[in-house]
Amino acid sequence: MPDRSLLRDLPRLALLTLLGLLVLMPYIWMVAASLKPLDEIFRASLSLLPERFYAVENYGKVFAKVPVWRYLWNGVVVCGGILFFQLLFAVPAGYALAKLRFPGSGLAFGAVMLGLLVPYHVPALPLYVGFSQLGLLNSYTALIAPATISVFAIFLFRQFFKSLPDDLIHAARMDGLGEAEIVWRIVLPNAWPAATAFAIFSVVAHWNDLFWPLIVVNGPAHATPALGVLYFRSDEAGDDFGSLMAAAVLMTAPLVLAFLLAQRRFIEGIATTGLKG
Repeated sequence: MPDRSLLRDLPRLALLTLLGLLVLMPYIWMVAASLKPLDEIFRASLSLLPERFYAVENYGKVFAKVPVWRYLWNGVVVCGGILFFQLLFAVPAGYALAKLRFPGSGLAFGAVMLGLLVPYHVPALPLYVGFSQLGLLNSYTALIAPATISVFAIFLFRQFFKSLPDDLIHAARMDGLGEAEIVWRIVLPNAWPAATAFAIFSVVAHWNDLFWPLIVVNGPAHATPALGVLYFRSDEAGDDFGSLMAAAVLMTAPLVLAFLLAQRRFIEGIATTGLKG
């Protein structure tokens, strides 16, 4: 006899599966298009399986015309550098706002909340002028520096640290640990779910970012994956959507792999990050 709880959950699981496939459909279509010749991509039928397997030609053109590994490496350096500095600043700031009492702490948290309302496009012009005057355009520094402080990360860690028991902090202080040691040796190891969740948000946002790299980068040497796909379309692919989809698959595959490896921690981090005041 089937499990009653399973039968009760079947409609919900079916609905979630349908919604998941709907969300994934653009990516599924992109992968399918990368395996087809151009004449099959624009047919009226919506068949995902190619009649003539064209992956070798599409992906071969990408590797022949595009410095794929250079773009991927640039993406790793930029996203890794941004994430490192974001955690370096956000973890102590979130801890201070959550567990320390100091004059102006409420105003500081209010400033963080206001910072969440400012689009990152707003400071683009003064940042560009500053990097230009310093001679730092077309460099990793110009790509990494503007994103090193994330108000979203500070808010996320502050909310997570609020849920940590104060007794844990008091016990660490009684053992003679300073505040910096408490942050990195006690608090951060207990915040890995939140750190993983934020890491996914950060890496996805900056890996796919086209706005800022398009402003400060003027060649393939420091181009990020999204900018590399744009260069490929402009210089080589043109209307060859099969090879263009193949390039997009290659540039997004590391994100998909990273999420699949970290999805458990990601979900745990989202579920355990409360909205405490």
